[in-house]
Amino acid sequence: MKIATADAMHQLGRKIAAEFKAGDLIILDGPLGAGKTVFVQGVGDHLGLTEITSPTFTISRTHHSTPPLIHVDAYRLLINGAARLELDDLDLDTERESAITIIEWGADLAPALSDEYLLIRIDRTDEVREVSAEGFGTRWQGFTL
Repeated sequence: MKIATADAMHQLGRKIAAEFKAGDLIILDGPLGAGKTVFVQGVGDHLGLTEITSPTFTISRTHHSTPPLIHVDAYRLLINGAARLELDDLDLDTERESAITIIEWGADLAPALSDEYLLIRIDRTDEVREVSAEGFGTRWQGFTL
């Protein structure tokens, strides 16, 4: 799917969020400036949240909504291109099973965290982004954008 503007990326996040439920793990993969945080802002908008910013320096934020949204940015945890993170190490105040968890830069983490996750790739070669999704596990079987 081609996404031409930040607003369209926000709307895509908002639209897809209608499919999310507590316990879901969503992984966002793409280069700097691809629109990962804008996508999460759209998800937050769907959940009634207005103050979503990148947790690059705090690494994770829990947003209190129903269900809660855990937003993780693993960029600063990358070592030689591979992420080194255990969610338990983040001392989250919300259990992942009761929240929607979205991890930016988490493609290397996903298989260690769960057998069930949605990987959303955002490729950016110019101003237009190419967004694709790949579901893992029975929860995401048949999912399409």
